[in-house]
Amino acid sequence: MTNTSIETIETIDLLGKEIPRYIAVEGPICVGKTTLTKLLADTFNYDTFLEAPHENPFIDRFYAGEKNSALPTQLFFLLQRANQLNELRQGGLFHPIHVADFLIEKDYLFAQITLDGEELKLYEQIYQNLTLNAPTPDLVIYLQAPTHVLLKRIKKRAVPAQQSINAEYLNTLNDAYTRFFHYYDRAPLLIVNTADVNWQDSPGDYRKLVEHALTLKSGRHYYNSQTVALPE
Repeated sequence: MTNTSIETIETIDLLGKEIPRYIAVEGPICVGKTTLTKLLADTFNYDTFLEAPHENPFIDRFYAGEKNSALPTQLFFLLQRANQLNELRQGGLFHPIHVADFLIEKDYLFAQITLDGEELKLYEQIYQNLTLNAPTPDLVIYLQAPTHVLLKRIKKRAVPAQQSINAEYLNTLNDAYTRFFHYYDRAPLLIVNTADVNWQDSPGDYRKLVEHALTLKSGRHYYNSQTVALPE
């Protein structure tokens, strides 16, 4: 458990609060999904479902722009995430206690960006079958950051395969996420600006985020470290 999570557990008042039993954290690469997911899991003593891009044997080829690499990359991720959610169903669909750093619907979002017409048709058939009974989160947290911030974080992370990611791709990805969550209404949605936040170094911001998230029961809401906006 990190020092941040130890401190925040002591200061976050969870007594009498209704805590979402299945939380999904979403957003583009290097926006802070996995960091926040692990902190939430520590705070609530939940299990995690984490993306594992390093397990995808096609991902390096995709980032390098290799022809015909997009479809196997997408299908591998789809199968990986569907298998994780299947574990959740088998462990008790109606009583999940997990935090995931992905939302299964985002797979189709990426597919629309990366696949051509015939590839997308094939992908759609597989997607529909694998996600037919996917569980719905009790809370979705969508993390946002401008393209230039994401690029800076990618450079700092220094994962070799990711260094070929450019601003054009990130702009497209950010736009796709914005469109997707504009219409998302399957669960309470908290949209968070992470441009100036590092959750591990800002326990006060993390505590305020969690306390605000626990008040949400429905609708779309916005949050940043300075101001909590009214629901839309």
